[in-house]
Amino acid sequence: MTMTEIERALRELRLSGIAATLSTRLMQAQATQQPFLETFASMLQDELDRRRSRLTDKRFKQSRLDERLTLADIDWRFNPKLPRQACFELHALKFIAEGGNALIIGKPGTGKSHVAKAVAYQATLQGFDVRYVEADTEFARYAVCGADEQAALLRAYVEPDLLVLDDLFLARRISEAAAELLQTIVHQRYKHRRSIVVTSNRVVQDWGRHLGDQTMATTILDRLMHRAAMLEFEGKSYRLKEAAARLATATRDS
Repeated sequence: MTMTEIERALRELRLSGIAATLSTRLMQAQATQQPFLETFASMLQDELDRRRSRLTDKRFKQSRLDERLTLADIDWRFNPKLPRQACFELHALKFIAEGGNALIIGKPGTGKSHVAKAVAYQATLQGFDVRYVEADTEFARYAVCGADEQAALLRAYVEPDLLVLDDLFLARRISEAAAELLQTIVHQRYKHRRSIVVTSNRVVQDWGRHLGDQTMATTILDRLMHRAAMLEFEGKSYRLKEAAARLATATRDS
């Protein structure tokens, strides 16, 4: 077979990783007199790497995360009160395998969403199916959808290995329909031992008021906290720190 025929065959076999590096691997083998098996092994690794990369990109896209954050991005020295050890324990993802949950509660701007997104992104890298939603916005969208779309959305909330509900109760009070949706999600995921990470500025003692139903709040929290890590975020706001830095830069440049 000619080189053109080999490349065509690789495309037909959907071996795009090998096709992409074929010329390079051939030049490498000729230049170093590399044994055939070593060259072949390198080509197979190229194919595996390409497929893993595509799967990772696909999982990230399906997760609805808007950025690829890590715990390495956090300035822990700025906020020494953060539960650093608990954050890294969560990042290890053992809780997903155990069907556990995490509640990240605390002041605005202290890094709750950052940690939740970092955990979610790490989960996509480790092969888990993840769904990230901004809770209040997503619940409001669900309320105005038709029955078929609501059924599809509910499946999307219930089926992933990990669901992240970010900024729950940001608007203080959610609608009755949103409250019922939250209860359904928590109940279904609890039944199937699928993990939830919730971030919120609201302490759990006030959830009944934000839901408009204390009994419902008790039911939801009973399931959420049965197998859960509770992380309390105190300290200074990263957003205020960044805003002050931008203001100082603008003043200096003006």
